[in-house]
Amino acid sequence: MSGRGSRDHRERAQALYKARATRTPIAPLTDDDPSLGLADGYAIQRELVAMLADDGERIVGYKAGLTSEPMRRQFGVDTPDYGPVFASTLYRDGGRVPREDFIAPKVEAEIVFRLGSRLAGPGVTVEAARAAVADVMAGLEVVDSRIEDWRIRLADTVADLASNGAVVLGGRAVPLRGVDPRLIGMVFSRNGELVVTGAGAAAFGDPVEVVAWLANTLGAHGVALEPGHLIMTGALHAAVTVEHGDTFTAEFDHLGSVTFQA
Repeated sequence: MSGRGSRDHRERAQALYKARATRTPIAPLTDDDPSLGLADGYAIQRELVAMLADDGERIVGYKAGLTSEPMRRQFGVDTPDYGPVFASTLYRDGGRVPREDFIAPKVEAEIVFRLGSRLAGPGVTVEAARAAVADVMAGLEVVDSRIEDWRIRLADTVADLASNGAVVLGGRAVPLRGVDPRLIGMVFSRNGELVVTGAGAAAFGDPVEVVAWLANTLGAHGVALEPGHLIMTGALHAAVTVEHGDTFTAEFDHLGSVTFQA
């Protein structure tokens, strides 16, 4: 692990905590220390999660980020990452997700799973992940960066809770059995105009692979995926900037639609 130790990780987490609270971005952590790596990012993330938990935040699932090639290209990184999904960040389908609550939000359409049984890595196979998934849903994720101008390297976004922001879930939960999430098509629009299309296979080739990857990656830190946890499997397209008053809708095969206004 690079960096200078746990005190530095705590200080960096405190800087991100303040940036979240004040909606004032900070310079990339990697500007101060270009040697910061993936392990440092997760160490800082754990410190930040602990601070937010002390404020009453509750983890209801996990998000995998950068699981599609377009997203990795967009942000100039070469590996997926993960972060928590907090109860306070869930919004209802068709409601408002206020633009002013974020710094520089972008939106992504995603396939979301809800677990029916516990998954604890390492050693979780795709077959075991598939058996653990209860439901699949349409989702929109708002990602936000507490790093100035999205100038993120991998350690920056990992430390910043994988750039989490908000989650909007569709109203229809479909049993995974009988649905191949790789083949679920998606049409994404802004203010009624088509922006992009995508399919489930954009997420790791199979969104269920993401669940196995998450379980195994978290398992290395002694964390399990629990029944009821939501799993955000990653964007099916490059993220789209959110402006005041925008309305976004994603329409999925089998899963129906999900929408919000900024």
